[in-house]
Amino acid sequence: MKEKLQEHAKVMLIPLDEITPSPYQARTVFDTDEIKKLAVSILQNGLLQPISVRPTVDGRYQLIAGERRLRACRLMGMERIPAIIYQFEDEKTAALSLLENLQREQLNPFEQARALRDLLNLWNCTQEAGARRLGMAQPTLANKLRLLTLTQEQETLCSQAGLTERHARAVLRLPTPETRTKALQVVVDRHYNVLQTEELVQRILEGRKKPKRRMMVRDVRIFVNTINRAVQMMTASGIPATAEKTEDDSFIEYVVRIPTHAAEMPQQKQGTKSKEPKKPTKLSEL
Repeated sequence: MKEKLQEHAKVMLIPLDEITPSPYQARTVFDTDEIKKLAVSILQNGLLQPISVRPTVDGRYQLIAGERRLRACRLMGMERIPAIIYQFEDEKTAALSLLENLQREQLNPFEQARALRDLLNLWNCTQEAGARRLGMAQPTLANKLRLLTLTQEQETLCSQAGLTERHARAVLRLPTPETRTKALQVVVDRHYNVLQTEELVQRILEGRKKPKRRMMVRDVRIFVNTINRAVQMMTASGIPATAEKTEDDSFIEYVVRIPTHAAEMPQQKQGTKSKEPKKPTKLSEL
């Protein structure tokens, strides 16, 4: 069994100029200063971890994992590099390359999101199944993948300014690409932290809300009929009250006039009872 494993994973010194880049590399930007620091470390301590490659049909090697180590060794002018040689198919190579990036290198949020998306595609599985294989919560995976809905311009703004995943997720609450870009530009120009970014997004959302419409009562006719009955009761009792109604699309206005001088009030004969007021009838004008 040991011999069989060695046939599939050999460590050899291979020429650097025979190694081609991995087509599954998730990282798109490499920090030159970090590569220089790694080169100094390799020069002082040696290469502690070999790179991983697989042979190709043209007799060369394709990198599986170790892009930064390979670049550092090239920077130092090394001719050969220790490498573990695997006999892997495309799917296995891609998965290992992406996983190595996720676990060993500091990818920016967007590189990480693309690596996760590519893994799910390779595994041909749901987010839930992929999250289990990656050892993360499904909502965490979903939030990371949501970053890919930002445009290239927005991604560039975030990456160049060193904004975090939480910065990017905050602007995803905004409804249009235009408002997201404007918000990110404000965040970058004013050097907002995550909390300030979330507050900015909230202010934008509140500003976009339509003014609340004043709630109308379920049936204004109840109140209109109450006014009419009151006026009818006064006139039936001999009080010459009048009411004028004005109505448009936004309101109903009533002006009720009740005389207050005795001369304007009809006098009743002494010793006689006033007639029983007639029961008001319901109005049908509304």
